[in-house]
Amino acid sequence: MRVRSSFFASFCLVLEVLSVALFLRGFFPVPVKSSFSSKSKLSDLPDEPFTGSSPNLSKVPDPIFKRVVIVLIDALREDFVFGPNGRKYMPYTRHLVERGSTHSFVAKARPPTVTMPRIKALTTGSIPGFIDVVMNLNSPALLEDNLIWQAKMAGKRMVFYGDDTWVKLFPKHFMEYDGTTSFFVSDYTEVDNNVTRHLDNTLKRDDWDILILHYLGLDHIGHISGPHSSLIQPKLMEMDDILKKIHGSLILKETEGALPYLLVLCGDHGMSETGSHGGSSAHEVNTPLVLISPAFKRKVGMEKPPTIEQVDLTPTLALGLGLPISQNSVGRLIQPVVEEASLRDQLRFLHLNGHQLSCLLKDSMPAYEKEEGYEQFRVAEKSHGNWLKLVVEGNTSEVLNNMGKKVLKQYLEALRVMSAALSKQMGKYDMYSMVVGVVLVFQLLLLLLLAMPEALSGASEVDLPVSSALLSLPFYLLCLLLFSVHMLVCTSAESACYFCSLPWGLVFGAVALSSALLCILVSMAARKGAKPPGKSPSRASGGGWSLSELDILLLAGTAGHTLSLSASSFVEEEHQVWYFLLNTLCLVVFQDVCRKYFRERSANIGVIGCSEDKDCLPPSKEGYAVASPLTDLGVTGADSERWLALATPLLTLACCRLLRSLNQTGVQWVHLPDLGHWLNSSEHKTVLSLLAAMSLALIYFLVQRRCSWVSKIALALGLLGVYSYRAAVGNVVLPWQHSGGNMSKGTMKARFVYVFILGIFFTGSKDLLRSQVITADARLKSRGLWEIYSGVVLLVALLFRAHNLPVLCCCLLVQSLMAQFIWKKLHYDAAQTTIMHYWFGQAFFYFQGNSNSIATVDISVGFVGLESYVEAPAVFLTALSTYAGPLLWASHLICYLSSENRIGSG
Repeated sequence: MRVRSSFFASFCLVLEVLSVALFLRGFFPVPVKSSFSSKSKLSDLPDEPFTGSSPNLSKVPDPIFKRVVIVLIDALREDFVFGPNGRKYMPYTRHLVERGSTHSFVAKARPPTVTMPRIKALTTGSIPGFIDVVMNLNSPALLEDNLIWQAKMAGKRMVFYGDDTWVKLFPKHFMEYDGTTSFFVSDYTEVDNNVTRHLDNTLKRDDWDILILHYLGLDHIGHISGPHSSLIQPKLMEMDDILKKIHGSLILKETEGALPYLLVLCGDHGMSETGSHGGSSAHEVNTPLVLISPAFKRKVGMEKPPTIEQVDLTPTLALGLGLPISQNSVGRLIQPVVEEASLRDQLRFLHLNGHQLSCLLKDSMPAYEKEEGYEQFRVAEKSHGNWLKLVVEGNTSEVLNNMGKKVLKQYLEALRVMSAALSKQMGKYDMYSMVVGVVLVFQLLLLLLLAMPEALSGASEVDLPVSSALLSLPFYLLCLLLFSVHMLVCTSAESACYFCSLPWGLVFGAVALSSALLCILVSMAARKGAKPPGKSPSRASGGGWSLSELDILLLAGTAGHTLSLSASSFVEEEHQVWYFLLNTLCLVVFQDVCRKYFRERSANIGVIGCSEDKDCLPPSKEGYAVASPLTDLGVTGADSERWLALATPLLTLACCRLLRSLNQTGVQWVHLPDLGHWLNSSEHKTVLSLLAAMSLALIYFLVQRRCSWVSKIALALGLLGVYSYRAAVGNVVLPWQHSGGNMSKGTMKARFVYVFILGIFFTGSKDLLRSQVITADARLKSRGLWEIYSGVVLLVALLFRAHNLPVLCCCLLVQSLMAQFIWKKLHYDAAQTTIMHYWFGQAFFYFQGNSNSIATVDISVGFVGLESYVEAPAVFLTALSTYAGPLLWASHLICYLSSENRIGSG
């Protein structure tokens, strides 16, 4: 059955998206949540365990704190407070940590370390899933049981100022609030001033019980210039002064005999070495937690803060305020907070926490009774009942006190084990759904590779043996086999499986699709082996269809990379796979160049002609094949062409090695210093400025050759504007500017560049439309495409950070050299060229410093030229900058193939 290439590509694209979605559904497990729709109530709290028939003496525990103030500093790393620079950054806070009535901890946040999931974790005690990263852009109201809802139901009066994510998650919960947008990262001053301006008036009042302040300025500075920026210390000192003001006000309002206050200093997540967050590195997950209250003992010196889970704050605050613990909380009570209470109250708090965790364990694990933590809790609960009976009977011996301490340890161990078991639920993958998704993706990939030469041919059609595959006996046998495997897996699976929960009709369709794809692949492979595919010079002539070394590498490398994605370690370090494949590709291309220019030269010396079974170029006067002159680069002569062709793979290897040193990426070695960090340091700003200027000049030289004179002028002025913008924001310096000049947002200079980008796009679009509507001019169409491509290059140059401009420069250089000396001269077909472009695009994605962690997404580029947060352009610019490498290589492929078709038809 012959189908159009466009229909075939659309069909494969839809199936690829569905297969990837199925894989992701299994890879990102659903968060642990209780199946009960109702929320916890004080009336539902269990009685104290009591052995015997006597009535229970206590049901609802008394609150520990009267008022709670939570100061949440976005992206506050633990070393900003507890590290060597803590005394310099936050002197008052560090003094409280060392000498005050405080408890200090390193609170470990679970990935994804993004604001909205972390707020959900702090208020619900649960571990959000990675789907919350997407929801972070537009947070819906939180319907899950949470601390804020419990406080409202208990009549607590709450006031909030800061990140408007809280207002979206908890609408109508706060008595008074003022939200500020968290996405406009260019602003790190007003966003905090809008919070602080309410403090003086609020601290004087007595009409609130809980005050929450969420400061965003530190996070925005990190996104703009990283954790080692000169802006970090002034911002942290500002936060320290705010904490001092709040603490002083709480001390003045403290009255004799009243319940004490609690002041909480914490961060929602940390900050990576590049200033971003979202991943699982130590700097991103480790945040400081400082609890300040007169109810605590005064410290006598600096102690190493212990590590706890960030979700442990939720049950601690709930019990401290006399509220029920949220149903879905997996956190455990921070025991030092209640250590000054009586032993009976401490055991009561731990019993309530253990009861809540055991209920969640029952609801989420079928075999909960076999869980070690559940058994330990039951033992501790029984021991608690025996101890309480002796206390009620009036026994006050030391043995009883030791027995109570033993029960406390049993509770703590049971809480630890149950909390760990519930947290591990997040790591249980749906392996069956993942395997089905990977198999479908792999089959579709092989289908695309086998059909690509035919799809990219002049006929633009693909001959698929659908009828023969569907009418063959192996198809029906495969359907029966795969359906049997499906029934076996679904009936024996211990945990829930998404693919097993689908309707039988969809499952049978997926089974039939996989069986048909396998039969079609076998038929296409057999057909390729039976007859030659055409005139491709890279194929060996003769009766059969043989693959060259390059074909084998491209097929094996692409398939091998797909298979490697089934291992998490290969996903984390995927850049290493692409670097290896790209280096190998350069060596194979170098071998092809040597064969062409040395074998053909020896074969063509003298008057020896080409044999009939070889596709040779006519010999020149010098005795070897000569291709067209390189007028674009000003290179003449076959000798120069030969040596430049030989140097191209080696120069590409050198560029790749240089770019690998520019940005460390991945997970294992991302913390190691790289050339980018060295260039971005203040003492090397002059070197960075020279490198950026040279890169922009070379970018202009490489891009302008195929543009009209109008686009050339716009491109030159636009690149000058790019340098001026980087100088305005303080990344580089102008010759007449001192390195310590004032920084600005550079909004007008960025908009100046946008004008030239739009002008280039307009010129290219005009040429493209003229070639399609007015005159069928292939040359005009090609020029229009190249002009649009130059506009994309200028936009990418504006969005790239200064130290990444060499990445763009090397990208364009490799494209020009490969197009001029390799793809054209070695007569590589469209399929080979397309796969090579794909490989280069993936490699340059990682050369930019990207990885498969969302922590490497630079959201600050989404606000280049913007004075306020506008969602559509911010998302577009961020995505464009992140995927600039693959986009540039895909765009170059379209332009290159269009030019080659024009030359071939001319």
